[in-house]
Amino acid sequence: MTPTHFSFTTAFILGLSGVAFHRTHLLSALLCLEGMMLSLFIALSLWSLQVGATNFTPAPMMLLAFSACEASAGLALLVATARTHGTDRLQNLSLLQC
Repeated sequence: MTPTHFSFTTAFILGLSGVAFHRTHLLSALLCLEGMMLSLFIALSLWSLQVGATNFTPAPMMLLAFSACEASAGLALLVATARTHGTDRLQNLSLLQC
């Protein structure tokens, strides 16, 4: 494994562990998800450059578009949660309450 692949794999695993273990605020979970998507975007971009096939070149841009949609949906949920519950702490949220 090259140092470049190791750094992107480590960045993805750190983002995943941040989502899994540090779930106090919704904003911190969204930032960890964005870090994971950024490491996936850079890794997919480098992979498509290494392969050299032209049919893989739109894949990083599609991932970036989906990442932007995920970020906007997450921020909309953050605003809605902050307005209804008064905080973005994940311990106060329950799926059983409307």
